[in-house]
Amino acid sequence: MLEVARADAALYAPVRDAAEKALAAVAGVEKAQVVLTTAEAAPAPGTVRVSKGARVAADPAAQPAAMPPAERLEHVRRVIAVASGKGGVGKSTVSVNLACAFAALGLRTGLLDADIYGPSAPRMLGVDEQPKFEDGKLTPLEAWGLKVMSIGFIVDEGSPMIWRGPMASSAVRQMIQDVRWGSEEEPLDVLVVDLPPGTGDIHLTLVQKLAVDGVVIVSTPQEIALIDARRASAMFGKMNPPVPILGVVENMAWFADPATGARIPIFGEGGARREAERLEVPFLGEVPIDIALRAGSDEGRPVTAASPDSASAKIFLAMARELAG
Repeated sequence: MLEVARADAALYAPVRDAAEKALAAVAGVEKAQVVLTTAEAAPAPGTVRVSKGARVAADPAAQPAAMPPAERLEHVRRVIAVASGKGGVGKSTVSVNLACAFAALGLRTGLLDADIYGPSAPRMLGVDEQPKFEDGKLTPLEAWGLKVMSIGFIVDEGSPMIWRGPMASSAVRQMIQDVRWGSEEEPLDVLVVDLPPGTGDIHLTLVQKLAVDGVVIVSTPQEIALIDARRASAMFGKMNPPVPILGVVENMAWFADPATGARIPIFGEGGARREAERLEVPFLGEVPIDIALRAGSDEGRPVTAASPDSASAKIFLAMARELAG
């Protein structure tokens, strides 16, 4: 069934006819009939709007089932997720360096790399080992003062993760539930979760299984990245209960002219700050395009831990202080 606005019904007649022909051509189909209906009322629950005029009725069987309340991780005091909506905006760079900044403040810190299809933590932290499985639990690896878990520790760096949603979600559940993050004597003060881009299965699984205290949204200044950042923010607001947005980070905010030191806003200027104002959440800071920051990530030497006096490290430390406060 395809629902359209009454005034646009005639425009969709060719779509109806084409759908009927396509269905009739399927082997075993004796008769095909596509009904074009109009609807002026608000869309029913589960209906997905696909354009300004048309809506596709969602399959009730595909709707997520009711889930029990998310549980807090044992021996973990606080969980902060880092999300972006869009890939390529530096979310993993922010996650790793923010975790290192928490550790630099004296907090026991863990990093969960939940980006199943594109794990970055092993490379960014310079770790190339396999976690041990003892007494029914995985022991996270340690690097730069962090406890770290990533699917990248288990698969080769160049191997593609050709998994459907349920398998990826299962892997996330195991990294949440089957890891010994802390102990009664030494609980984690904060666990930073690096989420994948998008708003799909892994995000739902994480929030349904793990009580998240808040989310940091990362975006570049340009509008094309902010569109997806808004989607990510809206997704967390629709969770039950909603997950609070702790703040917005503007990454790749500017580049310093090598000759004059002047700021060059390659991707625009101030977009993430304005988005934070719109969401009425803190603007956590601007991270410039920094060669040392990029090189440190490639070399497994996160700048916040390896060069704590650098300009970029001080930015992440300021963010961590605000979030820790």
